[in-house]
Amino acid sequence: MAEQIGKTKPVTSFEYELFEGDPDHLITVVATPAPTGPWIDPASLKLKYRVGRGPFGDVSLATHHQSSHDFDEYHELAVKVLHPLDKDHTQKFLDKFEELFFKCRELRSVCWLHGISIIDGKIGLAMKVYEGSVGDKVARLKGGKLQLSDALRYGIGLAKGVLELHSIGTLVLNLKPSNILLNENDEAVLGDFGIPYLLLGIPLSSSDMVLRLGTPNYMAPEQWEPEVRGPISFETDSWGFGCCFLEMLTGLPPWFGKSYEEIYYSVVIKQEKPQMPSGLPPAIENVVRGCFEYDLRNRPLIADILHAFESSENAIHSEGEWFGSRSSTLAGRSGTGSHTAWYLSKDHLLLGDAVRSRKPLNACKPQTMDVPEGTVVSLERNSDRDDYVLVKIPGVRNPVRVLVSTVERVTSGFAMGDWVCLKGSSRKHSSVGILHSIQRDGSVTVGFIGLEILWRGHLSNLQISSAYYIGQFVRLKENVRAPRYEWPRKSGGAWATGRISQVLPNGCLVVTFPGRFVLGDERNSFLADPTEVELVSFDTCPGVVQKYQHIEDFHWAVRPLVIAIGLFTAMKLSLFIGQSVNAKLKKGRRNSARHDDSSQDGQSGSSAAWLPPPVANILFKEGVPPATAR
Repeated sequence: MAEQIGKTKPVTSFEYELFEGDPDHLITVVATPAPTGPWIDPASLKLKYRVGRGPFGDVSLATHHQSSHDFDEYHELAVKVLHPLDKDHTQKFLDKFEELFFKCRELRSVCWLHGISIIDGKIGLAMKVYEGSVGDKVARLKGGKLQLSDALRYGIGLAKGVLELHSIGTLVLNLKPSNILLNENDEAVLGDFGIPYLLLGIPLSSSDMVLRLGTPNYMAPEQWEPEVRGPISFETDSWGFGCCFLEMLTGLPPWFGKSYEEIYYSVVIKQEKPQMPSGLPPAIENVVRGCFEYDLRNRPLIADILHAFESSENAIHSEGEWFGSRSSTLAGRSGTGSHTAWYLSKDHLLLGDAVRSRKPLNACKPQTMDVPEGTVVSLERNSDRDDYVLVKIPGVRNPVRVLVSTVERVTSGFAMGDWVCLKGSSRKHSSVGILHSIQRDGSVTVGFIGLEILWRGHLSNLQISSAYYIGQFVRLKENVRAPRYEWPRKSGGAWATGRISQVLPNGCLVVTFPGRFVLGDERNSFLADPTEVELVSFDTCPGVVQKYQHIEDFHWAVRPLVIAIGLFTAMKLSLFIGQSVNAKLKKGRRNSARHDDSSQDGQSGSSAAWLPPPVANILFKEGVPPATAR
């Protein structure tokens, strides 16, 4: 294994001339530069004792021994030994690490990497030893809280480190105070260079680790199930940053005291937000609240966070006086039908851009296009007021002045947030997704179900797809026999019809079924792949029977109500008919009685029915015909 993965580029020796005072007598020296590759001979590493433990491995203090014919030295290192991986997966991880290693050498706010080794069959990552961490400092402080000035200063250092990793295309995914290291100048340095990101797509041996890509208390909703509720992106680290900052101020991690399952239910299912202190500077409070938007597209980027922190740092008292000691819950659930300022700021308009009226985010109905597609001819930037643009619309004489937030950039007919379909099917992921970003050169990123990260490609590979909105009713297509996700059936065996309650950033639909009656903890929310469902509405249901069935889908009480109304109507009808029949019978008896009275007063007829029963019995008993009886 060591021979296979420890291959580094051969080091080329070179000669130089050493001047020792006499320019006429130069000494030629052959020098061999130190290896610059990431591989470290495991025999040169001596582990001393463990200093930390995390979800991905243990951190130990170690010494790195280096010697040659003219020197013998050693360095103290921190070595993070990961949980064991299969041989093939180990090589895959090492390939990713080698690419990252050379990029990290250029970063200033990320921990210094010495290299990588294989120790007893496990991957060991060697890093510089630092003075401690923000987590350690918080734990030692009385009350367990940092002053706001210190929290801002450490937050700025952390943001710079995360931003540097983002600049080389790497996500951290494991932000927490224990991974915010402190150097000899008490400056914050990012101590994790994206180990969870390097492990993406690599099966983990621990069943407990398969369910998450980070530390649960600091994980964003999409981190728990990236292929389902993802994709993970730069905004995923914004959630983790917000969690770190809150812990610096409160001394407790978000969701403190809850189990993994309870955190999952709170963050992913109930969409709850952690508590944060009150009394923060407005810019800080605004950006931290934005970090906990459920839809990752509505969160600020790390660059936005860094700007807000740096602008607020000078406004804090030099002694860090801060009077906001109370805590308040972030209000309610994240909005699902509107754009935040952070979403709108991710696509700056330039002169000459094609624009159109902005579509609502996951709204029930598409917005009426007040501004058809036009061209930006002027920009009005205001730092203290809303920005405006002048849009030249074909056929309209004068440009239209509109708010920047009301229009969106269009490139070759596509805009950020559009539903798109990938040309050609894919076995790895769904073919329908949501466009996350689009550059003016046509390069795009798209969220697809089945992918943990954003798909990157070109507009030429995409086409516009039918959009889905919150509030629409859908059901599985008739040709779907084995859906991607579980889907309930009706009592007769047919697929049930549900209502879209949420649209996730990758196009995955969260569907509830108001027509199902559930008891106890039985769930009534299911996921759906948009390629497997079709829209259902009252107008598209043919026939009275299907229209009635669609009405039943609006609420579980429709059928019992119809049955109750039917029974009530039947009872009323039966009562009415009974009363009518009874009235006719009574009327018949009265008429018969009047007829009997009139017959007694007049002459007898040919029948003996008018006679009293005793008389009639005597006459018939004697055999006398009634007609002759006088």
